[in-house]
Amino acid sequence: MSKLRAATALTALAAVVLLVSFALPGDAQTRMPRTLVWTAYDVGSAGYIQAASIGHAMAQKAGITVRVIPAGNDVSRQAPLASGRAQFGALGIASFLSQEAVFEFAGTDWGPQPVRIVGAAWGDFNTGNVAAGGDTGAKTVFDLKGKRIAWVVGAPALNQNMTAFLACANLTWNDVKKTDFPSWGAAGRAVIEGTADAYIASTNSGVVYELAASPRKYIAPAVPSPQEDPACWQRLKKAAPYFEYNVATVGAPPISKDAPHKGATYGYPIVTAYANQPDEIVYQQTKLLYDLLPDYVAAHPGNDGFDLKKQRLKWVMPYHNGAIRYFKEKGVWTAELEKHNQSLLKRQEVLQGAWDRAQGEASEKKIKVADFPKHWMKVRAGALKTAGLETYWDE
Repeated sequence: MSKLRAATALTALAAVVLLVSFALPGDAQTRMPRTLVWTAYDVGSAGYIQAASIGHAMAQKAGITVRVIPAGNDVSRQAPLASGRAQFGALGIASFLSQEAVFEFAGTDWGPQPVRIVGAAWGDFNTGNVAAGGDTGAKTVFDLKGKRIAWVVGAPALNQNMTAFLACANLTWNDVKKTDFPSWGAAGRAVIEGTADAYIASTNSGVVYELAASPRKYIAPAVPSPQEDPACWQRLKKAAPYFEYNVATVGAPPISKDAPHKGATYGYPIVTAYANQPDEIVYQQTKLLYDLLPDYVAAHPGNDGFDLKKQRLKWVMPYHNGAIRYFKEKGVWTAELEKHNQSLLKRQEVLQGAWDRAQGEASEKKIKVADFPKHWMKVRAGALKTAGLETYWDE
């Protein structure tokens, strides 16, 4: 067992001891921690604002304090969940990358993470798309060639999203001016201040609204539909299999119902817990997330994406047992969804078995830490193919 998993297990046991009682609206006395810790993207991001608005509603209606910890990159954002210092995360698609143990999560300190979904905002905005200064003239992703594009250190989700949009346009990082930044927030500020041209941000991100109000203005380079350019989408999906085509009507100006943005999307933020988070805590958090929607829906554009009716319960990561209990109570969990969820749990088992084998072989062959990710990806691909599962990434 890794140090991260061991710490998570110990903290999960401690959480049971720290339970206290309070009254939930319309419920009898139930058990939940008085304070919950969430992680999220930087202050100013859509995910941070949405997490804070959910926390405010929970404080007002259920007497629970939600402490939201902002983090500049995917690794630092998920580490508190892995160590057990946070119960939930308002995460991006890095949660999926961590399940797959790819990119930054392929290192010896990580490996396949037992992530579980509670819910995600599937709103009328586009998640994780290219946000550019209006003066760049980048009307479509094909116009990104030669532009100063942000690369955020330690943020594989952001960087892979940009890689996918470049691939759609038949471009690579060699066709743009790659500019490194230590955090998502720093990249956003750089675009506002004119030292970078584009970065990854949801159309409803707070920093994107700042960009729209700045002298540079905001433009979201469009992506052609799969019907308009199937080759573009084949390249995009190869780099980022979690994306789906979407026409957004929510976002910073000029995006609106009258001027929609053609792009790609996935649920964001993805409210995530680890598998060993107690079912009762996850059940109560799930209930609060959906039942309190009327109390926080107006706090930020896109919060309506947490409507239970908008959830896509058949996606790329499994749901937590506590969340499934709530879905069953609401009559939305079907035998087909259960079968799909079990297949995703099986995938995580295959990945964990492959990880254990890769570590054993690395020890026997004395493979250096720096060379381990390459070795792991070979073992990973072989195990998934043997199990008849999609590899997504072979290298």
